[in-house]
Amino acid sequence: MRKKGGPTSPRRRSAGGPSSRRIGDPEAEPHSNAAGQRTADPSIRRSVDPPIRPTVDFLRQRLATLEPRVAIVLGSGLGGLADSVTDAQRIPYRDIPGFPEATVAGHAGLLVAGGIEGMPVLLQSGRFHLYEGHEPATVALPVRVFAELGIRTLIVTNAAGGLRPTFRVPTLMLIADHINLLWRNPLLGTVVAGEQRFPDMSEPYDRELRAIARRVALSDGIVLEEGVYAGLLGPSYETPAEIRMLMRLGADSVGMSTVPETITARARGMRVLGISSITNLAAGLSARALSHAEVMQASELLAGQLQRLVRGVVRQLG
Repeated sequence: MRKKGGPTSPRRRSAGGPSSRRIGDPEAEPHSNAAGQRTADPSIRRSVDPPIRPTVDFLRQRLATLEPRVAIVLGSGLGGLADSVTDAQRIPYRDIPGFPEATVAGHAGLLVAGGIEGMPVLLQSGRFHLYEGHEPATVALPVRVFAELGIRTLIVTNAAGGLRPTFRVPTLMLIADHINLLWRNPLLGTVVAGEQRFPDMSEPYDRELRAIARRVALSDGIVLEEGVYAGLLGPSYETPAEIRMLMRLGADSVGMSTVPETITARARGMRVLGISSITNLAAGLSARALSHAEVMQASELLAGQLQRLVRGVVRQLG
């Protein structure tokens, strides 16, 4: 995919007074505090950027001569791929500056560095979610670190509910596009160095990578659906009425992750491949009650297919 633009420098404010301001720009529309000092609009909540440099420096020291080319984010119950990494170096989150602990079942809380199909990779086994109370910038931190380490390709996986009645669950779905209903964006606030202010999202999931995934699935006999992923805040599962709304909006699957990582990666000019493990039909489409335990069990059933698919894609990138 071609990159549109590059890192955007903060816009300089001219000395022309009020006429030089843009309406709605929190830096250009000052407010005054009790002391008469001008401040940014307090109604705008800025995303708090965690310290990136100490994290990057720590990982560069730990990785030594390894230079990962692909990063892979593993969703709920999908951590088995990390066990297949050769010459693996496992780095617990608790040792990494700026990384919080993973708190969700099925998320190990490790970065795993090594090789897959001869390709140097870095796996995130356990992601951070907004529903855990993290700021969007914290959820996006690993992707920003991956970009600083020189990684240009990101593979994101997740466990999701299926909205398409024809899905024969459990099954895999290639993410062609997404709908952001998390009501959060990791790019909110001051532009982070190396990121575009207004990244193009007309093709968030790389066309070429999706074509590679389809070829691998066909050659390996893996059933691979394709559709639109809706990201919701959670942590409660959706109601039947919400599912009917999502279906009318054009969504084929629903989950509580992935969107912030993809937005951040696109702002960095990274290519993204997204794969959902459709573990169950969403509320109202099945008589069964939803549970995280069921999601984990279904993810395990799909783990072998997902690993073959990811390994095949990585092989093609070598």
